[in-house]
Amino acid sequence: MSEMITADLVDLDLSADTKEAAARALAERMVARGRVTDLEGFLADVAAREAQMPTGLDGGIGIPHCRSAHVTEPTLAFGRSAAGIDFGAPDGPADLIFLIAAPAGADDAHLTILSSLARQLMNSEFTDALRSVGDAPSAAALIRGEDTGSADSRDSGGTDGSRDSEGTDGSRDSEGSRGSEDSVAAPAAASAGAATGTTAPEPERPFRIVAVTSCPTGIAHTYMAAESLENAGRDAGVDLVVETQGSAGFTRLDPAVIAAADGVIFAHDVPVREKDRFAGKPTVDTGVKAAINRPAELITEVRGKAERGEVTAAASAGTPVERGGEAGEGYGTRLRKWLMSGVSYMVPFVAAGGLLIALGFAIGGYGINEAPSVMDHFVWTQADSWGALLFQIGGVAFGFLVPVLAGYIAYGMADRPGLVPGFVGGAISLTINAGFLGGLAAGLIAGGVVIAIQKVRIPAALRGIMPVVVIPLISAAVVGFLMFVVIGKPIAEAQKGMTDWLNGLSGANAVLLGTLLGLMMCFDLGGPVNKVAYTFATAGIAVASPSDSAMKIMAAVMAAGMVPPLAMALATTVRGRLFNRTERENGKAAWVLGASFISEGAIPFAAADPLRVIPASMVGGAVTGALSMAFGATLRAPHGGIFVVPLIGNPFLYLVAIAAGVGVTTALVIVLKGLRKAAPAGPGAGGATPAASPEGKRPVAV
Repeated sequence: MSEMITADLVDLDLSADTKEAAARALAERMVARGRVTDLEGFLADVAAREAQMPTGLDGGIGIPHCRSAHVTEPTLAFGRSAAGIDFGAPDGPADLIFLIAAPAGADDAHLTILSSLARQLMNSEFTDALRSVGDAPSAAALIRGEDTGSADSRDSGGTDGSRDSEGTDGSRDSEGSRGSEDSVAAPAAASAGAATGTTAPEPERPFRIVAVTSCPTGIAHTYMAAESLENAGRDAGVDLVVETQGSAGFTRLDPAVIAAADGVIFAHDVPVREKDRFAGKPTVDTGVKAAINRPAELITEVRGKAERGEVTAAASAGTPVERGGEAGEGYGTRLRKWLMSGVSYMVPFVAAGGLLIALGFAIGGYGINEAPSVMDHFVWTQADSWGALLFQIGGVAFGFLVPVLAGYIAYGMADRPGLVPGFVGGAISLTINAGFLGGLAAGLIAGGVVIAIQKVRIPAALRGIMPVVVIPLISAAVVGFLMFVVIGKPIAEAQKGMTDWLNGLSGANAVLLGTLLGLMMCFDLGGPVNKVAYTFATAGIAVASPSDSAMKIMAAVMAAGMVPPLAMALATTVRGRLFNRTERENGKAAWVLGASFISEGAIPFAAADPLRVIPASMVGGAVTGALSMAFGATLRAPHGGIFVVPLIGNPFLYLVAIAAGVGVTTALVIVLKGLRKAAPAGPGAGGATPAASPEGKRPVAV
């Protein structure tokens, strides 16, 4: 770690009183040494990582960290606070602060060294030494592992000596030190028994656990959780082996080790890769910080599940809600993830079906919905036949919307066993005219039913047929009964009432709705709030003959969603000096993304400067949504941006609405950023002199 931390990157008298101020103080040291090129951009990345999950750990440790394009080489800065700084740890403020900065493309060797620091933080001797060290060079040397005292003894042997045998990615996966010790001890005991002429009793096999740890950046929490679990496993007499899925990749656990395991612990904040390897075993699934803070409880929990015979069904990697339902999350958070799972799988059907229907209307006219089936009548040389073909294909695609929505909501809740009852419930929703609302209810019910079935203790002989026979049979029957007999009719009435209300919207009410939808589309730029507004709009046109009000709503939603990226592109063009070089490059791509109705094109700008970009985008989106509704613009296609303008009703006024919103957002962003640039340096800068980088980036302290 000799090149990652030096005395210049150590502050033993850190005076900051907030985690933001602490990160800034340590980051300024990195800037001064040329390790960080853009202070504000880097701090925005640190804040974004902090927003995912607090980085405070028990024992008075704070480890803010991120991967950032503004970092030139892997760097570590250390600060010691006498008063303590709140990093969200359960046991109170942190006095040891480590700011870890990794480049976006950091090499495996450096990341491995960073992971070794994370492991050292779980050793009380190391942290005690940092609290007592008297000067910055000694602190830097201690962190680099150059200390000749207790740190050396930890590395050279003792109880932790086996940890240095890990591979380049920091995992000790396939063999594990405890397993190898057992394999040597058993023959030795047998030989001793033979020498004395007696039969030595066979030692009781320890309970075996395999674990996977991973965190969003894969730098710190991943390895700290592994160390904590291993320590707790030794204390409990458990044979525990960890697979660390970090930034430097991962070495898969030996299949034989997994097969021999009695239980599994997943401690993760990102999806576990190749999760299906662990199917069929008692499993505890939780967040990575739980493994750091309460590993003994997790070991006890998985042992309890093994005693009760609770096992997991085959898992499918890659679901958007891999962590849906993990320990520590509130019901509202889990509900949002489940719903977003259904929406994310539904959107491609919406886009394909909606565009095909729109093209059908464009080619064959608005009477194409009354054309006979192309199986009965299709003339190759007639445009009407091609229009009818596209319309009917799109209609078939639209027919999957509600079943897919329901099926993948259930999938997000209960994994693959939820698909059958979810799809069945969604199809029943269409049959009874419960529509979009019915699909939501069917998906949630299906997932809940499957989860309830999985909690029932099943004899070992039946476990093999549970996922493919028993669960689909029982869950589909229960969901079907509830949808047909109990809740289907009330939901259908609610769906009809909502449709009638939308059809009756006019004047000021329509404008207010457009304003609200515009605000939602620009609030989180492709996030959950954006998706709620988009799903609301697409649900209205997901029929063969959508109402005029539904098409106005779709037009307003798409127009507002185009505003943020187009405005950022325009702002970087007219006032480029307010943006750094990376943002100006992103601005070029934002032209195309905005024109294509991809709101996510503005995310790089919002992440770097959320307090200016997001409010400005929301104002512009509200203006566009209100004007689109006021102008009466309509849209049958759920996607496409300016490329489907020929399919828009009142296209000229529609473009005027978009231009107005883009202009408002651009002006606000330029004004807000200009005010920040004009503000004099505050006393918190520590007397540093602002200086512009050679690339014309923001002023940074030097």
